[in-house]
Amino acid sequence: MSRPITIESNIHFRRRGRGSRKEICTGEAPVPAATPKGRVPRIARFMALAIRFEQLIRAGEVADYAELARLGRVTRARITQIMNLRLLAPDIQERILNLPRTERGTDPIHLRQLQAVAATPDWRKQRRMWGTLLSGA
Repeated sequence: MSRPITIESNIHFRRRGRGSRKEICTGEAPVPAATPKGRVPRIARFMALAIRFEQLIRAGEVADYAELARLGRVTRARITQIMNLRLLAPDIQERILNLPRTERGTDPIHLRQLQAVAATPDWRKQRRMWGTLLSGA
């Protein structure tokens, strides 16, 4: 008669990508990264979208704003509003991308407020308008 053998080991399950099968991995499970509190302001997400949309158009992956609108299931006017953020001075764009997370309540800056700033062709005037906008926020 044979004696049973018991083997002990630490394992965890991992997925390589969304919808993929789980894999068994040896060792301790990795500690998930701490999620920062709050949410990214909507205007910062729009700014990132505008940058990405411009890259897609330049690379030829998307023909024009109309195709972006069809793919995103929004109006061409909405795409234009988002893309107008690329008309802002580069330092303003950077500040928008680095806005602090909103922990509660509404975002301090909205797309509607920035449309007039983006429509101004002079970056010095844009910076003054941005300062006024921030002081009022």
